[in-house]
Amino acid sequence: MDENELSNKTVGAAIEVHRTLGPGLLESTYEECLCHELSLNQIPFERQAQMPVVYKEVRLDCGYRIDIIVDKKVILELKSVAEIQPIHKAQLLTYLKLSGLKLGMLLNFNVLLMKDGINRLVNNL
Repeated sequence: MDENELSNKTVGAAIEVHRTLGPGLLESTYEECLCHELSLNQIPFERQAQMPVVYKEVRLDCGYRIDIIVDKKVILELKSVAEIQPIHKAQLLTYLKLSGLKLGMLLNFNVLLMKDGINRLVNNL
């Protein structure tokens, strides 16, 4: 699957989680449930992936952790906040740049309708 197909399937999974749980829970709860939903749909993913920084040819572990990487192609950054702030988008853009991946989605589960909590960000497209 390409990035667009993966993002469509991932959005469907996120909507299902949100439809079942609703807003107002902790980010970690949504992460656990979204991973379960991805597994049910046989969508490969990696959870809490470490993202090192390569500086002058030295790999440094700076403590970056990506919530979910779907099929090694799409980064998911999950939030459960009143509103998305510029720093949240900057965080996802940083992950995209460091990983070299093209597509990331910022998913805020603390909204009435999940479609209002989805932000797609691209890197070098």
